[in-house]
Amino acid sequence: MSDPLLPLLLAVPVVILACQAGGRAVRMLGQPPVIGEILAGILLGPSLLGWIAPSVQEHLFPPSVLPVTSTLGNLALLAFLFLIGLELDLRSLATARGAVAAVSLSGVLLPMALGAALASAMYPRLAPPGVGRLPFTLFVAVALSITAFPVLARILADRGLETTRLGAFVLACAATDDALAWCLLTAVVTLSTAGTALSALTTLALTAVFAAGLVLLRPALHALLKRAGRTSDDLVLVLLFAGLCLSAYTTDQIGVHPAFGAFLFGAVAPRGLPAVERSAARIRAVVLPLLLPLFFVDTGLHTDFSTLPAGQWGWGAAILAVAVIGKWGGAACAARLTGSDWRWSAAVGTLMSCRGLTELVVLGIGRQIGVITEQLFTLLVIMTVVTTAVTTPVLRRVAGNDPRMTPSVPHEDLQPDTAREVTG
Repeated sequence: MSDPLLPLLLAVPVVILACQAGGRAVRMLGQPPVIGEILAGILLGPSLLGWIAPSVQEHLFPPSVLPVTSTLGNLALLAFLFLIGLELDLRSLATARGAVAAVSLSGVLLPMALGAALASAMYPRLAPPGVGRLPFTLFVAVALSITAFPVLARILADRGLETTRLGAFVLACAATDDALAWCLLTAVVTLSTAGTALSALTTLALTAVFAAGLVLLRPALHALLKRAGRTSDDLVLVLLFAGLCLSAYTTDQIGVHPAFGAFLFGAVAPRGLPAVERSAARIRAVVLPLLLPLFFVDTGLHTDFSTLPAGQWGWGAAILAVAVIGKWGGAACAARLTGSDWRWSAAVGTLMSCRGLTELVVLGIGRQIGVITEQLFTLLVIMTVVTTAVTTPVLRRVAGNDPRMTPSVPHEDLQPDTAREVTG
């Protein structure tokens, strides 16, 4: 019997190097590296490598190695979601009102409404057998309402906009948006996986109790990590990683995807402790370049353009249109109605339309619980790549030389219009 470690020793470096090369290549074109990493994962799958050289793909990713790479990729996904939760500015969520609240709600509700209408039309053709209309419709609606908070932050940082009024405003909107979307996704996953309405309500109630328990334990966790930080950064790292794993295990036992547990633990983890910041940086330094590419490849192996019949490309165009109109229209129109001019509003809508890796996480959850087909998964991945790729060039054109959207003007508040105070 061959050593199961040997195929892994070949697959892992190929994946890592391919994603690094893809990320660097698209960065030269002014795109965020995640675009190249996603494309590298897709190209290593059946859409290209499996099509032109199936024997090579089978040698790189034999059946024996796929469960291992998938497990490592999902472990990286949990760490990534922990980092998303940790990076959320809870103060912006607590004080979000006025224009921020309006843009956040509109950026979720309009794409959800349009997505639900589209999902109802797609249900007879693209829903998996045995999946109810309601779970399918709600999942597609939520999937089209996502904003990729970490990718958005990266785009703003690359353009030097994270300290501008536009950057601060959009990050507050995206944080609120994603918090709402994750809550809705929790409900949808619960509805999809629970056998009865009573079990779905029980799962939601247990999830709420678990989240409340984490919030109540936050002072104790702060004290524990502060004391551990005086001893060793390694101890803080171990405690954080153990905490995110145990939280993920708990939500899985409750009946919700483990990703929610990791995200919740990151959201309640204490901020402002140097040892926690250093430990989070160490997790990021290992997980993002070395393990998260395995998640991209797992996604790519389930993305096969060749299996899409000609008629389904029309559904792909409809998905893309609804994704753009719903997200951009909801955010931009809300910003305009709260008193901003059209240039500012268009920039807000453009940035809020960015989906990136967070969308892939949501789609992966939907595929794992069986609420969407492989064909619909592929169409939604295409939408994700396109909407993320167009964010930077469209923003560059929309912003122009507007001083509110250039790195030269630091932000002092979340006000989109310096001539008036935004009130709730």
